[in-house]
Amino acid sequence: MKPLSLRARLTAWYFAVVALSFLSLSVVGFYGMNRSIAGAVDTGLEDRARAIRNLIERVAVRSRPAEELTDELHEHSGLSSTNDLMQVADAEGHWLYRSRALDEHPIPPPRTPNPTVYTGWFGGLLLRVRSERVLIEDQWFSIQVAAPMQDFQEAIEQFRWLLLLTVPFLLLVATAGGYFMSRRALSPVDKVINAADNIDAANLSSRLAVLATGDELQRLTETLNEMLARIELAFNRVAQFTADASHELRTPLAVLRTRAELVLRKPRSEGEYREVLERQLQGLERTSDLVERLMLLARADSGDQILQRDPVQLDLILGSVCEQGATLAAAKGVRFKAVLAAPSVQVEGDADFLERLFLILIDNAVKFTPHEGEIALSSQSTTDSVIVAVRDTGIGISEADLPNLFERFYRVDKARARASGGAGLGLAIGRWIARAHGGEIEVESTPGIGTLFRVRLPAGKFQPAPAMSIKAS
Repeated sequence: MKPLSLRARLTAWYFAVVALSFLSLSVVGFYGMNRSIAGAVDTGLEDRARAIRNLIERVAVRSRPAEELTDELHEHSGLSSTNDLMQVADAEGHWLYRSRALDEHPIPPPRTPNPTVYTGWFGGLLLRVRSERVLIEDQWFSIQVAAPMQDFQEAIEQFRWLLLLTVPFLLLVATAGGYFMSRRALSPVDKVINAADNIDAANLSSRLAVLATGDELQRLTETLNEMLARIELAFNRVAQFTADASHELRTPLAVLRTRAELVLRKPRSEGEYREVLERQLQGLERTSDLVERLMLLARADSGDQILQRDPVQLDLILGSVCEQGATLAAAKGVRFKAVLAAPSVQVEGDADFLERLFLILIDNAVKFTPHEGEIALSSQSTTDSVIVAVRDTGIGISEADLPNLFERFYRVDKARARASGGAGLGLAIGRWIARAHGGEIEVESTPGIGTLFRVRLPAGKFQPAPAMSIKAS
């Protein structure tokens, strides 16, 4: 069964709410009208019964005979109304007074001394009757007063028919209006759906028209546009990453293939074969390192948890890094020194990846620091963080290159970087390691003077940032 559309569901809910509201108002109005009329009539009957009771008390106090009481009741009836419906009887049931209309519409005498109020048909006339028995001067009297309810009943019936005829009509009108309102309110959503349906990989730069309504629909289109921007950025980065990876792998593979083809064209000596194999091995090692880095970045992009979270002593990691850094610097004739913080600092993270981060910075400094230059590694700690800095006296980086320095495959000097074996992935991996540990990496550089990389890590436990998160700028 095909589910109902949102417009149909909204209309159905609107119909149900309006129908329930109309039904509740009709029931409350109908019964409220009944109670109001009955209350007004009952109040009038009570006043009339009290007046008759007071009259009987006045006559009884003067010890007048029953005939005088009858005259008083006749006079009271004449003053009240020509159509006054009342009757008074003594303890034996003899009528002391009875309205002429009650001869045609007799009301039975009361059976209980307690006041009772009821409605009934008497001789074809609908009456509201109040009956009570009162004790006055040791004598019991039955007092009954009545009011015709025919006009009131007709008014109630007219009101009932008015509700039965108008409520369904108003309900239909309200439902039609609700359908029109829901259709008009949801028409921008249809536009958003149609526009979003036309966006695919070929036109990810397209955006939805923002609905300037100031409500949820406007926030929806703005959110969708932000999502499309993030998707476009991620898609472009994946495409760029694929293209760069293909380019980086194509060159060394082509070199390896060409070199093998040249060697096999003619017979060669054992020494020549060994020399070629050694060069092939070096090329394969560089290619394997590139593939390993690409796989690391791919796993980071996918969000896989590849870091171990353990408490580690940062001074032990930096000690190992300094030994390897001194070896790399000495091989190129560059001075290396280290100034580490005296107290032992503990961080939570992956010791191998942290060591890799600092070695990337030192290796980068060694590559671009000339002979007789200097590289310095230092660390300092604060109450909540630790800062590790790597400073060199190398060629420096121009201000125009700094914003792109941590992008994948980005090289400040492509010719020099390729000659040194770099693929432009080291700093991208380094930044990911720092952010995955809840930290950040910063760079300051002056061309011709040197470069400073500063890694800031939280001391103790940390909440790692999402790996390689992509956000639209």
